[in-house]
Amino acid sequence: MAGAILLSCTVLLFPPKVPGKNVITFAKNKETTPAAVSGTESAIQGQRTEDVLPEVIKNLTAVCTTEKTEPAINEKNEEKITKEEEERDDASGEGVGGNKPELILSAPSVILMEAGSGQVIYEKNSEEIRKPASITKIMTLLLTFEALEKGKIHLQDQVVTSAYAKSMGGSQVFLEEGEVQTVDTLIKCIAVASGNDAAVAIAEHIAGSEEAFVAMMNEKAAHLHMEHTRFEDCCGLTDSDGHVTTAKDVAIMSRELITKYPQIYDYTKIWMEEITHETSKGVSQFTLSSTNKLLRRYEYATGLKTGSTSAAKFCLSATARKNGIDLIAVIMAAPDSKGRVQDAMKLLNYGFSVCQVYHDDNKDSLVPITVSGGVKDHASLEYEEGFYYMDITGADLSKVKKTFDLPESVEAPVRKGDVAGYAVYMLEDKTIGKTKILFDENVEEAGIRDYIKKITFCYLL
Repeated sequence: MAGAILLSCTVLLFPPKVPGKNVITFAKNKETTPAAVSGTESAIQGQRTEDVLPEVIKNLTAVCTTEKTEPAINEKNEEKITKEEEERDDASGEGVGGNKPELILSAPSVILMEAGSGQVIYEKNSEEIRKPASITKIMTLLLTFEALEKGKIHLQDQVVTSAYAKSMGGSQVFLEEGEVQTVDTLIKCIAVASGNDAAVAIAEHIAGSEEAFVAMMNEKAAHLHMEHTRFEDCCGLTDSDGHVTTAKDVAIMSRELITKYPQIYDYTKIWMEEITHETSKGVSQFTLSSTNKLLRRYEYATGLKTGSTSAAKFCLSATARKNGIDLIAVIMAAPDSKGRVQDAMKLLNYGFSVCQVYHDDNKDSLVPITVSGGVKDHASLEYEEGFYYMDITGADLSKVKKTFDLPESVEAPVRKGDVAGYAVYMLEDKTIGKTKILFDENVEEAGIRDYIKKITFCYLL
């Protein structure tokens, strides 16, 4: 009996490894990716059996008993997690191209997206209408960083807390009416502790009122083609049927945030940090504690945002980076806090095991193109952007070739920014994508005087 128990624990603590093949920028890296194992850490691997036996027995006891989630400091409605809930089976979803990996997930609606390309790697009921809870704050953060980029607000702006912001329930950082905090601190309060009061305070600072800010949120959602999303507040506290989204839409706004404003990771990777309250009651310290437990349980985690209410259940937009690949895993309506974390880990591990990318910054110089009938004989060229390609088929991306689709010459006039041709990327005689090549200068059509100047110049030579 003791031998059987020890064998079971050993399998749990030292799982078999699953090969991965993350290929980054021209090269293939066949790194072995550990299989996801719930409820235990692998830090004791490599030690002698007699050294780890006490730890084995300790972990066996922990696994065989009912477990509770970490204290719900910042999000409301956290629940007890039972072993039966952890092992709840659910139907598999679909991978790209109809592949059906055996992923047993507790959440009814999920999606896995590669951030660089926006390509969906895996999904299950990703367009089902769901309540987002505090995942709503991803849009609040996105609009905050847009306002910073435009110079409408600044990180060191002093924001005065209104009575309305102070009145927010649910997860909060306990701002007092009249309390002043910087935009930088409020971003931390939102990204780390999911503070509803902080979200309202920053919304009012940007738009004048939460109502006006929510209008901006819905306008941005429409611009991003988040077709099934509608916001009614800036923090997700409401559980009304008018405040809804989908896993796919959450992935879209998450991608927009992390690709346009990667500095968000400076906030979402914080586990704990203190802020100072200065109010009429005096000065006090308050510890922000991250609601995203994935940060401690998954070494590649970078963010992003959790959410939970009684109606929304447990939601998570999880971001992770490994070998230069950024993935987004969105979990909607998981039955418990641990379930959303475990689902995210399963999705991310799957994504990193199959995903490889090819990236060309297109920093190489382009040969100027010949211009006929212009004041100049040549026009300089530039790439519109770099090229990014994501693959999960196992193709050899070192065989990607770049060719050019450009005319030998063009007629004047030409205008800077106009399309001259394309850089075309081929893999095994198949086009996998292209990037525009633009004129980098204006070349006007030559007149009589220009021709006389050219003739005179040639004669003098």
